[in-house]
Amino acid sequence: METVAVGDLVAVRTGQAGWTGLVAAAGFLPMGLMGPIGGAIADRVDRRKFMIYTTLLQTLCAGALAFLSWTGHASPGMVALVVFAAGCVAGIGFPAYSAMMPDLVPKEDLLGAVSLGQAQFNLGRVIGPAFAGIAISFGSYTLAFVLNTISFGAMLVALFALTLQHHPTDDTTTIWQRIKVGGRAVRAEPGVRAATTLIAVVALTASPFIALIPAMARVRFHGGSSLTSTFVTAQGIGAVAGALLVPVLAQRYGRHRVMLGGFVWLPVALILYGASPRPGLATLSLLGVGAGYICVFSSLGTVVQLRAPAHLRARILSLYFLALGALYPVGAVIQGPIGDRIGLGQVTVAGAAILLVVITAARVVRPEAFRALDDLEVYPSPLEPELTAA
Repeated sequence: METVAVGDLVAVRTGQAGWTGLVAAAGFLPMGLMGPIGGAIADRVDRRKFMIYTTLLQTLCAGALAFLSWTGHASPGMVALVVFAAGCVAGIGFPAYSAMMPDLVPKEDLLGAVSLGQAQFNLGRVIGPAFAGIAISFGSYTLAFVLNTISFGAMLVALFALTLQHHPTDDTTTIWQRIKVGGRAVRAEPGVRAATTLIAVVALTASPFIALIPAMARVRFHGGSSLTSTFVTAQGIGAVAGALLVPVLAQRYGRHRVMLGGFVWLPVALILYGASPRPGLATLSLLGVGAGYICVFSSLGTVVQLRAPAHLRARILSLYFLALGALYPVGAVIQGPIGDRIGLGQVTVAGAAILLVVITAARVVRPEAFRALDDLEVYPSPLEPELTAA
């Protein structure tokens, strides 16, 4: 609801895709930049308690947006500032959230668990935009922000009820030293290194479509908040369907093959979305985009989860998400103004085409990097003793 309401509010008040991309960057960039700090902390403290504290801070940020809207002070600049603060908090807390998954399920079910996690997240992207559209149409942006603030209560209830294994450590090194250890582990593990590089390429070329959806609806197709909600919902439905389908396909054809298929499917679907002449075709294309994006995202994330030792997992994941979090907003800020000049559809098609060319070239020039993304049984890790010990 917050994503749709913030994007729509800024698009309405500025009429510029550049501002829409900037606000999206304000929320997502700190998630990547603060992630390594959060990862270093999460590998040392009780992750459940840590997530409770960060969730409480996120609730306060959500309430601040509601207050600004209610008092009439929700200027694009103030909205971007609050969104930036919320992104910082989310960035610190997210590595702990991601690192807990292998403690909850056996490794053979990890892809399914990661995909299910993505399914529930994107189910929110299906339900939330619908509620946001209703709240904005029949109430106001304030109502959408208030409901979003209240929704954090569900996360807090789940965290208080959760039983999570704690990995105590007597490591007394500084946060910076712990981050450097995580960085060395990323470089030392070929699969993690390849996954991090690939998610960076995806973030820069393909991911900006998410930030530009409100502008695509408002500017290119001259729609309103309902069309924005329709687009976001379509992408969410596709993501949920893809998240549920990926484990089934992986069990039948292998996780590695499914991941490679996702790298082809995503840019093709994005090209169809960017080239769609009418909103209806764009909506259908977004179903495919959502499925392809979640296939790539969950497949690469599973590689990192499987190959990261437990005592380094949060730090390694935080650096993986740093690549995503730093380059996705950069891509959005670049593609937004270019889209204002040459057209949002054209810039989306160009980004997707670049992704497809880069992936194809990498498969030819560096085939060993893609082999390193396979299961540990097929491509053993140089960190295997640490993985076994963990």
